[in-house]
Amino acid sequence: MKKVLFIDRDGTLVLEPPVDYQLDSLEKLEFYPKVFQYMAKIASELDYELVMVTNQDGLGTDAFPEDSFWPAQNKIIDAFKKEGVAFAAVHIDKTFPHENAPTRKPRTGLLTQYFDTNKYDLQHSFVLGDRITDMELAKNLGAKGIYLAENPELGADEIETSKQEILDCIALTSTDWKEIYEFLKLKDRVEEITRNTNETQIYIKLNLDGSGKNDIDTGLSFFDHMLDQIGRHGAMDLTIKVNGDLEVDEHHTIEDTMIALGELFNKALGNKLGIERYGFCLPMDDCLAQVAVDFGGRNWLEWDAEFKREKIGDMPTEMFYHLFKSFTDGAKCNLNIKAEGVNEHHKIEGIFKAFAKAMKMAVKRDANKMFLPSTKGML
Repeated sequence: MKKVLFIDRDGTLVLEPPVDYQLDSLEKLEFYPKVFQYMAKIASELDYELVMVTNQDGLGTDAFPEDSFWPAQNKIIDAFKKEGVAFAAVHIDKTFPHENAPTRKPRTGLLTQYFDTNKYDLQHSFVLGDRITDMELAKNLGAKGIYLAENPELGADEIETSKQEILDCIALTSTDWKEIYEFLKLKDRVEEITRNTNETQIYIKLNLDGSGKNDIDTGLSFFDHMLDQIGRHGAMDLTIKVNGDLEVDEHHTIEDTMIALGELFNKALGNKLGIERYGFCLPMDDCLAQVAVDFGGRNWLEWDAEFKREKIGDMPTEMFYHLFKSFTDGAKCNLNIKAEGVNEHHKIEGIFKAFAKAMKMAVKRDANKMFLPSTKGML
């Protein structure tokens, strides 16, 4: 199935004339800064079908005759074509008056062909535009929005969908075509997993490129606290819901959660192109925690940390080694963990924070260096 990048024209590809907002002459034609450079990279490097979608209210009327519209429009298409950017389709709504016209953005009357789920993957498609109605179009299509503006001003346009639904559809807000290109190339690595056994029922959703938003409930408060460290300090979003056989003991809940989390990391990393691969040590009061990671495709754990207490919170200290071993098995990575200190709580929390920082460092990508960090040719 094809992914689509639906692109608004005025204010996105070309600058909107500041007086009458009507691009009706070649003299008014001015292209958006850096649009050629990064649209050419999007066209050549990424796998989106490029589709222009634009409202041109009253086109063909005396106030906006077609012979004043097409010279500029044809110039735009030709200029992009010369830079290697070909639009698979151009959809222009020119209804006037436009009230309730089914073909006018944010309505989808012009775009019904893209609802063919055998041909198009709208869930992983984007609408790129400078108006909130473009973001509303994304919501109506079941896609995500890239808002080419400073801030999402929801009162600026006539809104039909609820404001929160529109905000939830905005994947990026930016006025920089370089940032837009990098976002599309390095789009969020989001995966989820459900792992059910006779001992545990687990659901985890992971966004490696998140901002530390977590929703965690394993039934073990201290384990929740430690997993929250991974999300917060690793700048990733985690949803973890676990129903385990805690009436037996904590073992299965902790082990199975970390196996599933490791498997999800491995899945989210995908082909691993452009990742740093390696990753951290940090102090926490009396403790120094060191965590080194290698997402090289092989599982191994080196552990150098001793705990004098049987439990910290509601977690047995004997499970600390085991949970990181379970993660390496699922993630197919090496971990080398060491902690020194006096306070047992500080030691394990320091380890989790250093682990989070190591993860953040290792999974970081560079859009300009999308090659495999390995001489073997595979990870």
